[in-house]
Amino acid sequence: MKQNSIKALSIQIRLSGLSFCILNRTTNTIELLKHVHLEKKATPFELLNDLKVIIESNSDFEQAFDSITCIYQNELSCLVPEAIFDEKNLADYLKFNAKILQTDFISFDRLPTNESVNIYVPLVNINNYIFDTFGSFVYKHSSTILIETLLQLAESNEEQMHINVNSSTFEVLYIKDGKLRFYNTFEYHTKEDFIYYILFSIEQLKLNPEVLKTVISGQIENGDDYYNILYKYIRFVDFLKPHHNYINGANVESGSDHNNLIILNSFS
Repeated sequence: MKQNSIKALSIQIRLSGLSFCILNRTTNTIELLKHVHLEKKATPFELLNDLKVIIESNSDFEQAFDSITCIYQNELSCLVPEAIFDEKNLADYLKFNAKILQTDFISFDRLPTNESVNIYVPLVNINNYIFDTFGSFVYKHSSTILIETLLQLAESNEEQMHINVNSSTFEVLYIKDGKLRFYNTFEYHTKEDFIYYILFSIEQLKLNPEVLKTVISGQIENGDDYYNILYKYIRFVDFLKPHHNYINGANVESGSDHNNLIILNSFS
């Protein structure tokens, strides 16, 4: 008798593109890892249309999934310590960090590892479509997965900066003694923007770029302009090493773990 496989689907949503990942939990295999890059930033309405076209024209999404996760990657988020968090004040917390509209729906994730709450704006039209198409699902902000993953990997006596690079933004995290000491998202257009915000963060934190261990992930490769300028000013730079044991299926390029940190760590 053929045993049904347990499948999980993760969809990463950003205004500049979409990513899809299917994990076969029965065989521990990543069966699909697909990225769709948009030429310009889409509106939420345009993004929904793009999502519909991709899902409804691809037979991979017609199978049954035991769990579905939607990951929102945008700058509309902020961290609040759990000790002072009050669900009634979501808009008040967020308006100091991001430009929000009165009509925006605001949600939050709890980060037990960091004893904090991540407040952010998901896209209601996307949520409604995913629910109508697949049924129940969970959604999170990408920084929730990023922070929780890196804190779980951190050594208790370690000092480390982590830089996760996206197409037009990047996140900087500073972890010391197993705790998150600094987190911020920066927008960049050139390699000069990129290194300016990193060196500014290092200066504000009073760190020494000659000894600071820096780990990078996301859309950055050894030898590209962003790697080269980073290595010019920071002595110890290394790529994040995968810590999961997933097997890459036929539709997944090998050696892409550091590029896909968030979506590959979205399967709880």
